[in-house]
Amino acid sequence: MLAVDRRKNDFLYQQVIDLIRMEIDSGALRPGDRLPSLRRLAKNLDVSIPTVKQAYEELERQGHVESRPQSGFYVLARIRNALVRPPARASSEPVEVSCRNLVEQVYDGIHQPGVVPLGIANPSMARPAAKALHRTMKRVMARAEQRSVGYAPVAGEPGLQRQLAFRYLDLGGAVRPQEVVVTNGCQEALALALNAVARRGDVVAVESPTYSGTLELIESLGMLALEIETCPTEGLCLDALEHALGQQSIRACVFSSSLNNPLGSATDDDHRQRLVELLESYRVPLIEDDVYGDLRFDGRRGKPAQFFSRRGLVLTAGSFSKTVAPGYRIGWLLPGRFTDQVLKLKRALSYSSGLLQQLTLAEFMGSGEYDRHLRQLRPVLKLNCERMAALVAEHFPANTRISQPAGGSVLWLEMTSNFDSAAYFQRALDAGISVAPGAIFSPGNRYRHFVRLSFGHPWGDRLAQAVRTLGELAST
Repeated sequence: MLAVDRRKNDFLYQQVIDLIRMEIDSGALRPGDRLPSLRRLAKNLDVSIPTVKQAYEELERQGHVESRPQSGFYVLARIRNALVRPPARASSEPVEVSCRNLVEQVYDGIHQPGVVPLGIANPSMARPAAKALHRTMKRVMARAEQRSVGYAPVAGEPGLQRQLAFRYLDLGGAVRPQEVVVTNGCQEALALALNAVARRGDVVAVESPTYSGTLELIESLGMLALEIETCPTEGLCLDALEHALGQQSIRACVFSSSLNNPLGSATDDDHRQRLVELLESYRVPLIEDDVYGDLRFDGRRGKPAQFFSRRGLVLTAGSFSKTVAPGYRIGWLLPGRFTDQVLKLKRALSYSSGLLQQLTLAEFMGSGEYDRHLRQLRPVLKLNCERMAALVAEHFPANTRISQPAGGSVLWLEMTSNFDSAAYFQRALDAGISVAPGAIFSPGNRYRHFVRLSFGHPWGDRLAQAVRTLGELAST
């Protein structure tokens, strides 16, 4: 039972700190757990509320807990070794991408029966919105049963276009509904955008590391990829990009400028504005993969890069796959000045996207359910992140470096330089766990000793045990 001893010479607030630290060290309080309220703990320990507050504030300064507005104090994961900014590299050369075979192995592993799928970034499944979506879909079908099974317009269902335009208006940008092109997930949006601005053999700049799906798309289109250094905390290195623009004939850029996958690094509006100004000074189009923009843990939603464009050279891609419904396969693209090309490509490639899903998501947004879902999902993802980071710190080799994501659903781990993540992927799969080896996040095979783990799942003993097992496998 927790208690303070007034006979001791220690300040009472220091005794409270020691008691909380003891609970954290023993595992009674775990990363993500909420500390007792000031009033409750003061009553239990028979001390004043200011004493408990002083203790909590000192624990926050020491990095053991954090204060969350209108919520209380929460235990933080103790990151033993955080990722550091990568050393400056000599300029990269554009390369042909050849990651498809390993990517196929990763996706095959994810879908094997009984496998714990830590290799797939699927944040919405940490707190699924299935019940709310099903209720919404029933209402939609009751009103438009016959129409709901037909084709949608090529550019998208007008109701969903309006909802997305309203959402961008809230972010401070004027987007007309007819400027939104609804797609089959974000991957089709990226494919349409790349086809609209570049051709086979062109050089496309990407973050390093970057989303494996982007690299697979560049490979399938016969384009070349150029890696731009990206910091684990600050995002894309603009100095490195400017140097590359001066040295290489870059035709387009594909960046996740709001929240990087796999690093989880976030950038502010000023960074995105400078990025757009730099690219437009070279007349280079930017394709912004903004699929994680709504999933920052702190709830802050930066302006899409497109809002800073003066030449119309920014195309913004988004999706509901990461936020609410991966199985619906509904994304969108704001093509800017490339709208005509994008619509022609959309007609040729898929004609339209699922109408019933679009109608459902339009109502889901318009009713306020979408924002309520996000408010509930973000803290779950943050808690999962803290729990997984704590387990990695405890069970993986001591020199493992761990990312500190600002949102999303993945951790990026750096192992020793001789670690082979492709071989590790196979050992983990043999143990019934899928992971994502680092090599699939670089066209130049840079991250062979890195691993990406997803915490975008409902947390439970099976997930925690899988991380412990992965730690054991990494130590052998």
